[in-house]
Amino acid sequence: MKNSKIAGIGYYVPKNVVKNEDLARYMETSDEWIQERTGIKERRYVTKHEENNTILAAKASRVAIERAGINKEDIDFIIYATLSPDYYFPGCGVLLQRELGISKTEIGALDIRNQCSGFIYSLSIADQFIKSGMYKNILVVGSEVHSGGLDFTTRGRGVSVIFGDGAGAVVVQPADGKNRKILTTKLHSDGSDAEELAIINPGFHGGHWDEENIEKYGYEEASQEWGVPYVTEKMVKDGLCYPYMHGQNVFKMAVKKFPEVIIEALEDQGLAKENIDMLIPHQANIRISQFVQKTLGLSDDQVFNNIQKYGNTTAASIPIALCEAWEAGKIKEGDLVCLAAFGSGFTWGSALIRW
Repeated sequence: MKNSKIAGIGYYVPKNVVKNEDLARYMETSDEWIQERTGIKERRYVTKHEENNTILAAKASRVAIERAGINKEDIDFIIYATLSPDYYFPGCGVLLQRELGISKTEIGALDIRNQCSGFIYSLSIADQFIKSGMYKNILVVGSEVHSGGLDFTTRGRGVSVIFGDGAGAVVVQPADGKNRKILTTKLHSDGSDAEELAIINPGFHGGHWDEENIEKYGYEEASQEWGVPYVTEKMVKDGLCYPYMHGQNVFKMAVKKFPEVIIEALEDQGLAKENIDMLIPHQANIRISQFVQKTLGLSDDQVFNNIQKYGNTTAASIPIALCEAWEAGKIKEGDLVCLAAFGSGFTWGSALIRW
């Protein structure tokens, strides 16, 4: 069975820098309030009418393809992770294929909806495809444009101050027999508390026709003879179409599952936490990263964080951080690199890589 490796990596973030003080113009918040709770100082937002999810992904992908030493025509499969697609359907995978100008090759494109864990899931799928011999050059992308779907009022500040826009991409190829390879990936989920971090509306969940939901979502006013109303005036008016997060519960689960899934990957390979040269955690909250670092007994040099600059870019956060760390010389040939994520679903996972 073949092993796979990350052959090229790239990222792109919009030029538009939005500082905490900028958000204070729209909601009751402050730089101190945001930094204390999240560690975020600024984030990037796309320029309206000029950039979208696919455009960010294409810019990151072109860098990854070039660094992999291949041409775009060599890509034989696309895996695209995002929670903020340009269209509800079709998925962004085919849009990226078109944007890159490789649609004539009619390669497959797969969209992944695993939110913060999306890149880890996508990397794991690519790893299996390479191992099976089905593909040779897989483009794996995590890209997000959150800025178009946030509630920029005091009501939504608990969520809106956290997220930013950006994209990261890698090219996964068969390993060439040397040490450089993806060692293992571990994936998990538990849907028991799916609504703790979610966008519930718009959605087709209105089949729960109890009196509380009829009143809460305004289904009665939008009743129809068949089916379930997709979105109602009440949903829009009451801000029910924005992301919801029960921050305390998410934090508790994250700091529990992060170390577990990292240790699981290490034990699978007969390694220990002391063997980690670089941990790239999903950039959800600096407090979560610090807690995980302390739990594992890692030094500052063994953990890379860039949430201060970009906020939480969900599926894009790990490839952006991985690329920045590599460009800065913090990841060297032969290093043991661990990627780990936890997020909505709940889903979580890890990947262990010999760089």
